Formats: sequence, C-alpha cells, structure tokens
Amino acid sequence: MGKFRSTHSSSGWSSIGGQTRNPYQANRNPCGSSSGSAVAVSANLATLAVGTETNGSVICPSATNGIVGIKPTIGLVSRDGIIPIAATQDTAGPMARSVLDAALMLNAMAARDDGDPAAALRPDPLPDYAANLDPGALAGKRIGVLRSYSGAGDDYRVEKIFEEAIATLGAQGAVIVDPVEIDTDGLGDGALAVLLYEFRDGLNRYLAATDAGVKNLADIIEFNRQNAASVMPHFQQELLLQAESKGPLSEDEYLHALELIRASYRGGIDEAIRQLELDALVAPSNGPAWTTDHVNGDNFAVGSSSFAAISGYANVTVPAGFIAGLPIGVSFIGTAFSERVLIEIAYGFEQASKVRHAPALGMAEFTK
Repeated sequence: MGKFRSTHSSSGWSSIGGQTRNPYQANRNPCGSSSGSAVAVSANLATLAVGTETNGSVICPSATNGIVGIKPTIGLVSRDGIIPIAATQDTAGPMARSVLDAALMLNAMAARDDGDPAAALRPDPLPDYAANLDPGALAGKRIGVLRSYSGAGDDYRVEKIFEEAIATLGAQGAVIVDPVEIDTDGLGDGALAVLLYEFRDGLNRYLAATDAGVKNLADIIEFNRQNAASVMPHFQQELLLQAESKGPLSEDEYLHALELIRASYRGGIDEAIRQLELDALVAPSNGPAWTTDHVNGDNFAVGSSSFAAISGYANVTVPAGFIAGLPIGVSFIGTAFSERVLIEIAYGFEQASKVRHAPALGMAEFTK
C-alpha cells in the first residue's frame, strides 16, 4: 500500500525499512510495490519470492531487477490474506531467476480458493506449468508484437533490445505478427477511478475483519497525519485522500469506468488474439531503472504491464538485455488462464537468448 499512497511516491520505500535498492546499481530504483521480493531473488538472497500486483508490481520489479516474474490471471492464485487495493486486479505471483523455477512455484501457488468469486472461471484441472518445457517450443507459435505500450518509441535503446528479442523469437520458428495495436488512450482517469473505489471498499472490509488498531481507511489517514514525521517524510497521501472521498461500488462513476476499461483492455486483448489467431502478445516490460528520487518520486518511462493488469489476464516477463548495466525485460501477455502457453514461450525465449547475469554489487555496497 506504500506505493499506492501518493502521486510522488518512491517505489521500494517504507517507513519501517527505508529505501530498497536496485542490486545492479544501488542508487537506482527497484520499481513497484514488490521490489523487496524481486531484489531478494536477483541478489541471490532467496531462490524464490512472492510478489503481489495490482498494476505492474510483479512485472516491473521483476524486469527492473533482471529476473522472471509471472502475473497470473485473476482467480488462479488465492488472494486470501493479501491487503487489497483493487479486487479486479490484485493477485500474487511467483518471482524467480529462471522460467522453470517460476513455473514450479506457480504449480505450488495455484490452489483453488472457493471464497474468491474470481476463482469460478478457473479451468479444471489445471495444467502442470513446469512439465515438458521445451527449448524448441517457439516453433509455430504465433506472437503478436504489441506496439501501443507506454513510452513506445521514446527510448531507442529499449527499442533495440525489443527488436533483438523479436528477431530471436522469429529465429526459433515463431510466426511474428507485427504490429498489433490495442487502443487504450484516454482511459487513465477511468482506470484510476476503479482503483480508488475498490481500494476504499476492499480495505475497509479487510480491516473490519481484523483486530488491527485501525478499522478503516479514514483511520489510516488520521494515523499518517499524527505520525507524519516518520510515515510521510518524503511524500504525502493524496491517493488515500482521493480514495476516501469515493462512495460505494454502486455509484455510476465506478460502474461506468469499470465497464469502459474492461471493454478496452480485456476486449482488446481477446479481439487481437482471436482475429489474428495469436498464442501471445509481446512487448517491452520496462525501461532502464531511474535514479531513486525522494523529492520528485518515480520516473516511469517504458512499460506494458497495464494491459494484463487491468484486464486481469496473464503476463510473464523474462530478461532480454541490458542498458548501461541495467536489466530490460520483455513481457509475454495472453488471455485468461493462458499461463501454460505463455510459460512455454517464455522458456523458449529464455533458452535461446540466455542474457541474464547476476548483479555484481557486493553486499556491503548493496546494503549500505
């Protein structure tokens, strides 16, 4: 929730632990609310970790820290116990240094949760996501090149890595369909409105069922005000205030925004995959990590995670290259419960490219 607090927040910062650092360059940002999980795996402090994503917080930290991340379809993995931001987008997902490790972890995580309405659409039985992974799996796969991601064309270095990734896919026998455009322009306000409404509703219900000292979002806002020196030394709580101003999920503003963004994101992915007979979409996951800045906050540039996050669909990011020593990933995005084929594609790409290397920073420099 620390990231979803302010429009000037710094990813990886908490009032308890301070600022999480990127293990490839310690002054660079690790990205996203699950940055600690990604950094622990990247820096060889853990073999596996769990991230939670609402809008990019599995994909962005995984890509920015040079590891594999799987953002599952909503309903595949239980959300029991996860502090909510948005019921239509929240999910946990595995992080690992290889596609095989991430797939094995997804097998363990994908337990059915009958208390979650989103689980009603889960396929039964589920596949073994780690079974029969084949370096030659790209042969014949139809992969659409998603060109309408944020920051498209803004960084020629990212574009170069992306084009090299596309060439690798083609060289391994994939059929490349280029371009694929999904129009989501002008939907930012609607997407934010959905998060604000669902955050207030979900958090209030979550806290009401606990014995926590705070019982609702209003209590948290007041706690932050009373403890501003330690809780808000760098950025404030504008997003919490905006969320608290929202009403119930029956309001027209929420219902209209939810219908609009679902039609654009979910409908756009489904239509592209159906019309073009695609197995997956591919797009850059991230740009190079920015310098951590507690004055101005994060400086996102290139990204594609919103497509799968807002639609609630599956996404797998894999390391694809480096810019000045900073990792860049590519994302394989699919429709609902397409994890098996996405993992197969990601594995084929990983085995053909083999670009990942561990960060070189020593622990003394990384933790100082």
